[in-house]
Order: sequence, then C-alpha cells, then structure tokens
Amino acid sequence: MSFAPASVRSAAVGNQLRASYDPVTIALHWLTVALVVVLFGTAWIWNNTPRDWHWHPPLEFAHVSFGILFAAVIVVRLVWRALKGRSLPSAERGLVALAAQTVHSVLYMLLALQVVLGFSLRLFQGEAFSFFGLFSIPDPLTQSRATAHLLEQMHNFFGWAIIYAALAHAAAALFHHFVLRDRVLGRMVPAIEG
Repeated sequence: MSFAPASVRSAAVGNQLRASYDPVTIALHWLTVALVVVLFGTAWIWNNTPRDWHWHPPLEFAHVSFGILFAAVIVVRLVWRALKGRSLPSAERGLVALAAQTVHSVLYMLLALQVVLGFSLRLFQGEAFSFFGLFSIPDPLTQSRATAHLLEQMHNFFGWAIIYAALAHAAAALFHHFVLRDRVLGRMVPAIEG
C-alpha cells in the first residue's frame, strides 16, 4: 500500500507509461514478430499448395531454418527478460491488467510450445535439421509416421493459436494508441508520439 499523495502516484504512473523498453527487448520483440510471420507464411503456403509443386522443398528448407533461428531467439528473449530486460509495470489496473498479463503469458507459452513441437515433429519425421545449408543436425530418432502426424496436427493448431493471440495483442496495442491515446504502444515503438 502506498501512502504517497494521489498526485505523486499519478505522476509516477505517467512517467512509467512514457518509459520505453530497452533496445534489446524491442529488437527481440520485433524479430519474433517477423519470424512468426515468415514461419506462418511458409507453413500456410506449404499446406495449401499441391505436394508436387517445385517450391515445396525450398519452403520446407526455409521453414526449418527459420524455425531453428526462432528457437534461438525465443531462448535469448526469455534469458534477456529474466536477467537484463527492462520490466515495465502494467498500464492498466484490476481485471484489464490481469487480462494483459494473461495474454503475454499465453503468448510466451505458445511460442515455447511451438518450438518444442517443431523440433519434435522434425525428429519423428526421421529427417535431419539443416540451418540455411550452413550446418546439419542429424536425426537421432527412428521415424514414426503416427507420432509425426499427431505432432504435425498439434504444430498446425498451435501455429493458428499464436496468430490469434498475436492479433489480439496487436489489436489491444492499437486500441491503446488510437482510442485511449496513451503511450502503451510507444513502449515498444519509442518513435511514436503519445
């Protein structure tokens, strides 16, 4: 409980809203966004075109390579957040703050789960991992079509879940910027004037 006068507390909240995340947190956030778009796009094209289309092997190669990069970014992001990243207080209070925290937690959980599902799927497909042709990680497991099929369905389901959660997150940020006219979006895009 704070015993500071309401005007002091209000000024402190206003200063916290004007604060931005640190440059590394911002870069990791937008890199994650770009990788989610690329990974979802390659998977969507791959799943909605004929299997004998000549672009399928390059799409699979790109999806796996960007997936490995995505896994590395998620690990770095979690470590950075735990050790160094600037943590800003919620701009809301009560149930709205709880909803915002829940969406952030769900997004982190979905991103981490998607990495695990992607790696597991590749392992049970019985195929090696290649990272942009620079190196290859051999598959230590025996192929299991049934397990791979189940993992592929889960990977696709959670890919869509990430898209819906990210769209809700983006819609909330735009609502803050255009309707509430506060600095919440400016925390992640410092160049935006509040």
